[in-house]
Order: sequence, then structure tokens, then C-alpha cells
Amino acid sequence: MSEQKNDFSQGSVSRNILSMALPMTVAQVINILYNLVDRMYLGRLPGHLALTGLGLCLPIISILIACANLCGMGGAPLCSICRGRGDLEEAEQIMGNSFVLLLLTGAGLTALCLLLRRPILFLFGASQATFPYACDYLSIYILGTVFVMISLGMNPFINAQGFGRMGMVTVAVGAAVNLVLDPIFIFALHLGVKGAALATVIAQGCSAVWVLQFLTRGRGLLRLRPACFRLKASRVRQILALGLSGFIGNATNSLVQVLCNASLQRYGGDLFVGVMTVINSVREVISMPITGITNGCQPVLGYNYGAKKFKRVQAGIRFTTAVTVTYAMAAWLITMLLPEALIRIFNDEPDLIAAGIPAFRLYFSTFFVLSFQFVGQSIYVGLGRSRQAIFFSLLRKVVVVAPLTLLLPAVGLGVDGVFLSEAISNVVAGLITIFTMYFTVYRPMSRLSQ
Repeated sequence: MSEQKNDFSQGSVSRNILSMALPMTVAQVINILYNLVDRMYLGRLPGHLALTGLGLCLPIISILIACANLCGMGGAPLCSICRGRGDLEEAEQIMGNSFVLLLLTGAGLTALCLLLRRPILFLFGASQATFPYACDYLSIYILGTVFVMISLGMNPFINAQGFGRMGMVTVAVGAAVNLVLDPIFIFALHLGVKGAALATVIAQGCSAVWVLQFLTRGRGLLRLRPACFRLKASRVRQILALGLSGFIGNATNSLVQVLCNASLQRYGGDLFVGVMTVINSVREVISMPITGITNGCQPVLGYNYGAKKFKRVQAGIRFTTAVTVTYAMAAWLITMLLPEALIRIFNDEPDLIAAGIPAFRLYFSTFFVLSFQFVGQSIYVGLGRSRQAIFFSLLRKVVVVAPLTLLLPAVGLGVDGVFLSEAISNVVAGLITIFTMYFTVYRPMSRLSQ
């Protein structure tokens, strides 16, 4: 009955995508509460140093998420394609190999971050005033790295089987725990940034336990079994090659955050690093529905691609593009009209608001065009096309944003140049990605479906 229910080659393509995208969108929105709630509470502490200190940890957190995506978002689309072909044994082998890779990666990252946290934080833009806050948060947060690997890396395998609502619950469990524990640890127990980190680690642990109990007790179509833990070189290469797109996306986000923090520290000081922390927080909120929609299409597209239902793949691409772009236009309008209200969610200091409003309008001025890159890149990942997915992951952040973040402030634009670099990259990368996807994926499928 479960297999029939989760057969994406039957029924309406748009309904299948929505059945995955809606719970995954809710899960994506809930997921950012892990760090977003921390920022909201820490932003209420006197001054902005605690919030800025947390902002300095965000590039490192992005790297941890990137490593989880390397295995999770690499293995899950392969599982969907194998399901479409009817090869459930190989799908379980992929899931088992991905799990082992996540454990090994998590253990290695924990040791590395503990040893190098001081030089890394100063490299990422810390000052003598903000380093104590950043170090306190990071020292506790990285102890939960394995939890991050399991909860973020294995949850896509629940979604790949068609259990979008269960994947949503996985994230909701952790977010609810974090929401309850944050005010207790930060304010009631007076632990400040340490309390925020501790609450997050406990929450991630709860999510990890939930994922494992679902995947190991046979409640889904695939089961996480020790027999599938033995790594096979060819399988590992497939997982890592496809996951490299998600890894690069998050890792390059980290790179750009480092460059932004360093440039803002040089040209504007701690205040503008705090502004960027707020901007990143809002961007995460408004981007999560886009991520949920585009991730939600991947199991459906991958399943139909494996089943050689190419007309259904085309229909899924059209639907995903229309929904994503429509939402992005609405989100862009809100950021242009209500920047002050969005800033006040995180901090209400007059100097930060005054500096933040013009920065907001520059940074988000072309946000709606970014939706094209999300669509194009997610389609490449969903269809298992690792080379194209990797290229477009690198294009926006490494080829466009990073150089502009260094160049524009230096030629006289100062802090405005940092925020403007993001707007320029949205247009360049978004248009290149969507047109390339159309001519290399969408149009050729018309011939395959004949």
C-alpha cells in the first residue's frame, strides 16, 4: 500500500510535487528556527555584540550544513531514481553508505573545529570585543556536529520515499525543543550565548533520534540496515559527486559570509557585521519556501526520470518554475516595502536600524531573479546530473559574488559595495542557470518522450 501511495509516476504531477513540497517547505521554515530563534533572543540582550558574535559563527555552521548536504542531498536523489527503476535493494545500499559517510564526516569536523576555533573565528572577522561571544557559542555548538549530520543528512531519505509529512515532523521536533529551551537557558539560567548553543545541540539531538527510529524500524519503504553500511567505492563516488552541488552551495555561502564580514569589519565596523547578521536571518526566512518547493520537486522528478516518464518530468519543471517565481516576486515586494519591520524582529537599536534599511534595499533589490537559479540547479540535482549542478553552485558565489565583494568596496562604494554584490549576482547567475537548464534539459526531453 505504501509503494502504491508513493508511486510518483501516477496521478497529477503538480499534486505529487505539492504533496512533497508543502511539508518540506514547512520543514525548511521550521529548520531555520534552530539558529533564528537564537538570534532573536540574543538580539534582545544589551548591545549588539552577542548577536554579532553569533553571526561570526554562521559561516562555520554553513560548512557543517554543507557537509550534511554532501551525503544527504547526494544520496537521496539517487534513491528516488532507483525507486523509479524498481531497484529498492540499491536504494537501501545508497542510504546505508550515506549514513556511514555522515558519521565519519561529523567526527572529523568535531575534532577539527575544536582544535582550530580561535584562528578560524578571527579569520572570519572576529574582533577582540566579539570573539568571547563567538567562541562561547561555537565551543558548545560543534559538540553536536554528529547530531547535525544525522538529522540534516538522513532526513532527505525520508522525503525521497515520499513521506514528506514525516520529514516535516523530524524538523518540527527539534525546533520545538529549541524554542522551549532557549529562553530558559539564555535568560532564566543566565547562560547567554552558551545557553543558546546548548539548547540548539539538545534540539538537534532530538531530531537525530527521531530520524533514526523512523529509518531503522521499517516504517518506510526502505530500511537503514547494518548490512548496507559497507562502503563501496563506486557508490560513494556517485553520492559525493551529486552531493557536491549542495555542499558547494553551502560552503560558498560560508566563503561569501567570511568575505562580507571581513569587508564590513574593515569599512564599517561591528555595527555593519550586525546588519549583515540580520540580513542573513531574513534571507534564510524568505528563501526557505523556495528551497522547500525546489527540494520537493526532486523526488517526483527523479522518480519519473528513472521510470522514463519524460512528459511528466517536463510538466513538473513547468509547475515548479511557476510556483517558485511567483513566490519570489511576493517575497521581494515585502523586503522592499517593509525593511524596518523585518529588522526589528531581530534588533531594535536605532543605529542598527538606520544602517540596515538602505543595506536591505540594496541586498534584496533583485531577489526575485535568484529564484531562477534555485529552480535550474534543483532540477539538475533531481535528475542526477552532478556536473551541471556543481557548475551552477560555483557560478553565483565563487565566480560572481566573491570577487565583487572584494572589488566594489575597494573602488569607493564601501559597505554599499558588499550589499550590491549580492544583487548583481542574482541577475547574472539566475538568468544563465534557467536558460541553460531550458536548452539542455527541458527541450531535449521533448524528443525523448516521442
